[in-house]
Amino acid sequence: MTPIIAVFGAVFGLGIVSIALALRPVAPGEVAPRRQGSEVPLSKRIENFTLRLALGLFAAVVIGAITWWPMAALLAGVAGFMAPSLLGGGAARAARLARTEAVAAWAEMLRDTLAGAGGLEQSIIASAAVAPRAIRPEVLRLAARLERERLAPSLREFADELDHPSGDLVVAALILAADKSPKRLGDLLGRLATAARSHVNMQLRVAAGRARTQTAVRVIVVFTSLFAAALLIWNRDYLEPYDSAFGQFMLGVVGLFFGGAFVWLARSFRPVEEQRFLRTEDVVG
Repeated sequence: MTPIIAVFGAVFGLGIVSIALALRPVAPGEVAPRRQGSEVPLSKRIENFTLRLALGLFAAVVIGAITWWPMAALLAGVAGFMAPSLLGGGAARAARLARTEAVAAWAEMLRDTLAGAGGLEQSIIASAAVAPRAIRPEVLRLAARLERERLAPSLREFADELDHPSGDLVVAALILAADKSPKRLGDLLGRLATAARSHVNMQLRVAAGRARTQTAVRVIVVFTSLFAAALLIWNRDYLEPYDSAFGQFMLGVVGLFFGGAFVWLARSFRPVEEQRFLRTEDVVG
């Protein structure tokens, strides 16, 4: 019993350390400058890892204190650590679709501004203040760079900040306009906006088709967890075989199969990420 208590004490200590780390102010020098849109800032990675670690430690301590099973505590800790990835994703998917819609709206803004006999740089600067909220910070930085840099390099950096395939298409059209001044840029921007909105509608239809299966998976997981909790509370004698070392091993095998199936189902619901084709490192290399 003493080793188990020592393990729970260590887990509790790690939880206190993770909470202290989450509350510690981050010095400016600790955050690496963001060069590519796909890179996650160091402070955000630390925050995500701390949240996962806190959830995992909390779940391990609670389940371990209830069952006194080391394997159950380990499985609960792993489940708590992986829960944000397996159960989340909806907000990130919605934000991605919102950025696609914002890129389409901004392309239409540029098309309408160009139709009023405005130059390309002037049109970009004029659209910055009224750009869609999802991409407004990137457009504002683009407008600020145009005050001191050439159009093509500024647009490439803008594409990296957006980190979006539809944004790459719009930026490629604008770069061609800057180099060769095509006369039908407005028509091309309108077509790109239409294609982006069609992509959003398709993704929404796919998400609606997967919603029923996702709900069924969550219901199965919740009811299985509640059933196990009910056995622990009201019929502990039924689970007595798990008190032995072999029972702990079998519990780990069952948890491994259950967790692997849940991971597989969660990953199957994730849409395939589109690949970007306009990257600064490709041009530099």
